[in-house]
Amino acid sequence: MARDPSADSFVRPVRNLLLLLLCLALFGLFLLWRIDSPRVERFRAAFVDRVVPNMDWALVPVARAVVMVEGFQSYARIYAQNQELRRELQQMKAWREAALQLEQKYAKLLDLANVRLDPMLTHVTGVVLADAGSPFRQSVILNVGARDGIRDGWAAMDGLGLVGRISGVGERSARVLLLTDPSSRVPVVIQPSGQRAILSGDNTATPPVEFLERPELVRPGDRVVTSGDGGVFPAGLLVGQVAQGPDRRLRVRLAADYERLEFLRVLRSRPGVPITDPGGLVGAAGPEDEVAAGGEGG
Repeated sequence: MARDPSADSFVRPVRNLLLLLLCLALFGLFLLWRIDSPRVERFRAAFVDRVVPNMDWALVPVARAVVMVEGFQSYARIYAQNQELRRELQQMKAWREAALQLEQKYAKLLDLANVRLDPMLTHVTGVVLADAGSPFRQSVILNVGARDGIRDGWAAMDGLGLVGRISGVGERSARVLLLTDPSSRVPVVIQPSGQRAILSGDNTATPPVEFLERPELVRPGDRVVTSGDGGVFPAGLLVGQVAQGPDRRLRVRLAADYERLEFLRVLRSRPGVPITDPGGLVGAAGPEDEVAAGGEGG
């Protein structure tokens, strides 16, 4: 579409005239503002008093924009800090995993070196040969048996925590019934509250705690150890930590690494010495006791 040349010839002079008037107004305002005269000063003060208070509405968008800029800067700082915390959390998770692996390797090396941590308990280290578990029975097979002095009922640990007990001994192998087996029942103590309970296997990685007298005293994260009741296991063996399951039941997160069972330590539990002479506990019989005993016999 062709442009009208007469329109261009009319718009250009008007635009030039407006620019000239604007420049003259600005120059006049500059001169007026620079004149050092009491009359001009009063005029300037009256102009400011007249115009500036009425310009608050014009400053509102500027103030809002400043607030928005400051909020965005604050959000940017918070976002950067959040990203830094995420990176530190990932590093801490990696360090935790490395620490757990080192702890497991250290415990296994102690087993291989046959280091005796408890002078009252000796142990035999065996290698896990196979997983003999099933949906109804969870157990593993060790390469130690009767020839190594293994007996039924002895506790088996992986160096970190209790794994289970010996349930079936052959000449060269033994079966370890895991704590997760449904037939497993272990008396435990929850620290620091001292509550006694029974750890019952249910085919899950976190068996429940039953027969608690005062559950309100138990908190997630509490330490769980064997109580030694009934002579099933020695007292003080680490089992795990208390956790609350999805069903709101108190369960135990086992300390033993069931995903990587390579070496197990079988504790030789010494049976208690039977008391055959109860009189020795009371003390030696004196002359008066012997006379009394002779009179009764007569």
